Amino acid sequence: MYADDETIRKILTRTGDTWAVVGLSNNTSRAAHGVAAVLQRYGKRIVPVHPKAETVHGERGYASLADVPFDVDVVDVFVNSDLAGRVADEAVAKGAGAVWFQLGVIDEEAYERTRAAGLDMVMDRCPAIEIPLLG
Repeated sequence: MYADDETIRKILTRTGDTWAVVGLSNNTSRAAHGVAAVLQRYGKRIVPVHPKAETVHGERGYASLADVPFDVDVVDVFVNSDLAGRVADEAVAKGAGAVWFQLGVIDEEAYERTRAAGLDMVMDRCPAIEIPLLG
């Protein structure tokens, strides 16, 4: 298990409200699009990170995490598992407080590296499912 209830609660309520959503584009059929909308409804500022650097849900997009010119609190990862470890490493370098790998995104080595770097991390879970459960 790569998430406990306390870590999930901490990330969703205390880590911060600026969430870089890696893989977010204007493709409404992708899970990232819907999850980002849920995060916004719960007061999170979303930052789209995608090679197309599109504006999504009214927020300016950036081509990479390194291109984001301000701090991010959480990096929410919607890329394939084979690319996710690199994104987690970029989140550590960026100074994020936490990394969240979405449902189906699994990289155990990245999980261990990220936790060893002092960041909270959740893997194979979805914040849009978890946040309404907080009550």
